[in-house]
Amino acid sequence: MQRLQTTIFTGLSILLAVANPPHARANEVGVSSDTILFGQAAALDGPSSALGQGMRQGILAAFAEINAKGGVHGRKLVLISRDDGYDPDRSVVQTVKLIEEDRVFALIGAVGTPTTTVTVPIAKAKNVPFIGPFTGAGFLRAPDLHNVVNIRASYGAEAEAWIKHLTEDLHVRNIAIFYQDDSYGRDGLAGVKLALEQRSMELTAEGTFERNTKSVGSALRTLRRAEPEAVVMVGTYGPCAEFIKLAHKSGFYPIFVNISFVGANALANELGPEGQGVIVSQVVPFPWDASVKVVADYQAAEKALDPNMKPEFVSLEGYLSGRLVASALEETGPNPTRADLLRVINDVGRFDISGTIMTFGPKIHDAPSKVFLTVIQSDGTFKAVEKL
Repeated sequence: MQRLQTTIFTGLSILLAVANPPHARANEVGVSSDTILFGQAAALDGPSSALGQGMRQGILAAFAEINAKGGVHGRKLVLISRDDGYDPDRSVVQTVKLIEEDRVFALIGAVGTPTTTVTVPIAKAKNVPFIGPFTGAGFLRAPDLHNVVNIRASYGAEAEAWIKHLTEDLHVRNIAIFYQDDSYGRDGLAGVKLALEQRSMELTAEGTFERNTKSVGSALRTLRRAEPEAVVMVGTYGPCAEFIKLAHKSGFYPIFVNISFVGANALANELGPEGQGVIVSQVVPFPWDASVKVVADYQAAEKALDPNMKPEFVSLEGYLSGRLVASALEETGPNPTRADLLRVINDVGRFDISGTIMTFGPKIHDAPSKVFLTVIQSDGTFKAVEKL
């Protein structure tokens, strides 16, 4: 498929929103009398598209659910999504367009560390809220980034969960790492090294690959020579699946542990029968557990948006981001501003989302998002790891 330079996903509601109807009164940027515009720059095409599309679907499901109930203070929530291909340069272009051309109220559902590294400063300079990025990068937790709202655990927290399970539950001593050679991969690497250092351990070996490629052969040769008992992986589903399949083909069967950003369902689909036993850490509730009210609401919202959609971790994270902004806007009042939205999120911090109290923004440090481990089954489904 020819790579799209720019892809704008819009619906009739978006076209109506940007038409600037004559009855719309002057408000904050992105706010009209009947709509509030949100913008997403994420991978919607290419090798990491399942991540951007999953976040988009979850946000759209949340917005549709809220809009069906009358919106927030009479305004419908509308999403404009632009494709950045998981490329930092393209992400800058698309983010600037969202802010300056589309004139969105806030940014939501960005995907990736290398992309957010270059787009967060743009949003900060213009005081645009940057909500629910799909990344656990440490820099997003900086206290001076008042416009960034994190809803997920950090990569450091995920790395600690991996190493705790491998060393304490499975008694593994030789651990290697396979990671994307950029800011995302190096953030995960730092978290793993810290978790090992706290246990007076070091990595057995390191192997890297280039972003948006499946060039994993060199890394496989390096790690295989070291004969580790476990390989922790900081990448996206394509190259991680390629590494695991090639490793198995060559007779290399360590325990494989993946970070949540990999895209768990996409990884399982890519691996097929080779996925059995692969561990993936998660930072949102189990998307199939309808006994949890927020998950049941997510499933209903997804089905209402598209009956063919199936529950999965990435879209659930997008849904939670969408529900968060709706709850915060309710608290903000009938005349929302960007500053008021951030003030509410940062000051309140805890919101009731379908009966579940969830913590966001700075208060996430007081009640960190939970990390739990799952393991892929032979049929591609997931089971929670029992010990941790």
